[in-house]
Amino acid sequence: MATLHSPRFERNPADAHETPSRDNAPMIRTRMNRADWSTLLILALIWGGAFFFIGVAVRHVPPLTYVWLRLTIAAAAMLVYMAVRREPLGLPRSVWASIILLSLLNNVIPFALFGWSQQHIASGLASILNATTPIWGVIVAHFLTRDERMTALRSAGVLLGFGGVATMIGPSLFSTIGGGALPQLACITASLSYALAAVWARRFRRIGVSPLSVTTGQLSVGALMMLPVALLFDRPWEAPLPPLTAWGAIVALALLCTAFGYVLYFRLIDRAGATNALLVTLLVPPTAILLGGLFLGEQLAARDFLGLALIALGLAAIDGRLLSGLRRRPRQAA
Repeated sequence: MATLHSPRFERNPADAHETPSRDNAPMIRTRMNRADWSTLLILALIWGGAFFFIGVAVRHVPPLTYVWLRLTIAAAAMLVYMAVRREPLGLPRSVWASIILLSLLNNVIPFALFGWSQQHIASGLASILNATTPIWGVIVAHFLTRDERMTALRSAGVLLGFGGVATMIGPSLFSTIGGGALPQLACITASLSYALAAVWARRFRRIGVSPLSVTTGQLSVGALMMLPVALLFDRPWEAPLPPLTAWGAIVALALLCTAFGYVLYFRLIDRAGATNALLVTLLVPPTAILLGGLFLGEQLAARDFLGLALIALGLAAIDGRLLSGLRRRPRQAA
């Protein structure tokens, strides 16, 4: 990992000739505006149901085959969308190595790890372990970027948010930690991979590649990489034909959670940075619980509302505007 220190991890070989003034310029806003928060909430709604769809899919489809199908359908949808819009992919040859690494970190590795782990642990627990992503993100961004350094307030906000997620799960979280340690470790490894991918994706803004092109490129590369892997290890032709429920879950994952979701996600990274974008993983578990209460008749416990309050406080601490406003009021009164 020695090659992943800040200057090299953030830079692309294609922009090595840039002037120091441009390279040192701030890339993102550390505080999100209303549009950024709206995008974050939409992503939480989209990805809140992703773990449910994964759980349905991997009951009938081997995990590597599921990943290949998900990426292939999503990549095809993005290519058709860009063709309809008559928008070129616009990826120069010099960025394809970065696209390949992004696809590995953001699609191939985490999708496969979560797909395999959800054959052994509950979807809810997997979503909770995925909520460690912003904690990894704060650490990764601190060491591998120049403009997303860790602050005491941001660190406290992430810990508050993660504490809220743990509160919503309650004692059942700690009772399940002992069983299935390897699948849980796989989920945590996938979360670290997502954090690395978020920081890696920052470079495409500097070289002028649109979030639409980044999404299409990474999904296409991921589908091509997963095809031989799925054929070699899963032998999908020997498995029975999946039911319509599994196909519906895979299509929903591909079109909604992957293609559309990643376009929004990369736009958020482009505007507000990796650390802020990763906050969506804190909102996924409570979103899933709220959706279950609204549409599936699942009852919400008191700890669910306490957890939501902690998450709201954590997001407010990371955003910083609420605390700044509270500080300004005494000064204005004085």
